[in-house]
Amino acid sequence: MTTTRRGLGLLLAVGLGLGAVSCGSGDDTPDAQSSAGADGPVTITVGCQPPKSNPKERAAWDADVAEFQKLHPNITVQSKDAFPCINPDTFQAKLAGGTQEDVFYVYYTDVQKIIKARQAADISEHVGTVKATADLRDDVLGVFEDGDKTYGLPRNNYNMGLVYNRKLFTQAGLDPDAPPKTWSEVQAAAKKIAGLGAGYVGFGEYSAGNTGGWHFAASLYARGGSMVSDDGKTAAFNSAEGKAVLENLKQMRWNDNSMGSKQLLQWEDLMRMMGSGKLGMMIGAPDVVQSVNNDFQGKFEDYGVTAVPESEGKASLSGGDGYMFNPKATPEKIKAGLLWLEFHELTPGKGQFNYQRSKEQGRPVGLPIPDLYGDSAPGKEIVALRKQYATVPVDHFAPYVAAQSSITNKLEPPKAQELYAVLDVAMSAVLTRQDADIDKLLADAESKANKILAKNT
Repeated sequence: MTTTRRGLGLLLAVGLGLGAVSCGSGDDTPDAQSSAGADGPVTITVGCQPPKSNPKERAAWDADVAEFQKLHPNITVQSKDAFPCINPDTFQAKLAGGTQEDVFYVYYTDVQKIIKARQAADISEHVGTVKATADLRDDVLGVFEDGDKTYGLPRNNYNMGLVYNRKLFTQAGLDPDAPPKTWSEVQAAAKKIAGLGAGYVGFGEYSAGNTGGWHFAASLYARGGSMVSDDGKTAAFNSAEGKAVLENLKQMRWNDNSMGSKQLLQWEDLMRMMGSGKLGMMIGAPDVVQSVNNDFQGKFEDYGVTAVPESEGKASLSGGDGYMFNPKATPEKIKAGLLWLEFHELTPGKGQFNYQRSKEQGRPVGLPIPDLYGDSAPGKEIVALRKQYATVPVDHFAPYVAAQSSITNKLEPPKAQELYAVLDVAMSAVLTRQDADIDKLLADAESKANKILAKNT
């Protein structure tokens, strides 16, 4: 995708190109082809076709459908476009009524709820025909699994990083090729950047509109903490790791004066500051750089991304999207849908990973997401293709990429938006009140969160 979104007001999802990643084309999956075509023609409806308002991605999708149908003449793909691909006002109703597409688009955060409600088909019997699943990252494919059963396949994934202004690093005497790995290094770099003069902010952070709680979770996960208990029934963020998140921000805000005086910031505020060239660092996924370039007058070459400090060997807040199957779908439709997903979402050089076409269309190539395969063979092939057809400075993302092998993707907690709203209070307090009591803030947030989670269970 080329847009960044955060469901219901909390922005953050990446929609990279249109694609596919697998270890081969449909011609390399004879079992799947014969099983899909042996019973005669089959038609599948597929969600999340790019809208006409996005003509380049729409044209790429339509070309992929034509190529796929040439490879599989017994399969007809009926594309369904909508923007956004999920409308919260109608999505649940479609699930409840079974009127979603045969192959329907989902956010990672909805997958387990859909499985528990039996609103998606169990594709375990057929998913073995998709050879690419053997190479998918466990923490990516696992999103669509429940026990030994599989209910869908991924299209996109991301995890949070530290986005930084390389130009400001250089001006402040910092090495842009050696970004901070610890929060103490972030503090030191932020002080130097803030010292460049009036209006410069070393490190920016959200604290309103649920975005503060969202970034609290990102920092918490990177330190090894958890938002909720393993069973999801109680809050777990009132911990040493949670306290460290707030104490670090309080230090930078009041002792170092490296975060600026304007607070209660939401998504667009930091993006605008980054685009203006006055913000040194912020937490964000790599697609932040694309949004800053496209929508906030920034330049790709000025920015870099590394891992969230101290996340290596631990976890990073992650998300993404993919496809599941209508529980009413016949085995023939499921087999045909799997062939389409393998072609369009899981094959290097095809669909969303057709970087040559993206470059020819003038679309940015080189962002290190999605990372569906890790260091496996198709993953390395995708990385090589990105570098070959890059239109953005791939080396600026090298620190982020290098850290990924030791970082586990960790999804948002249950009732995420409600928990984020609760933690906005703590985040805004430490950034607007020098005498904020961190222990009390976390205790109060824990009490409110436990009530929310008790209602959920």
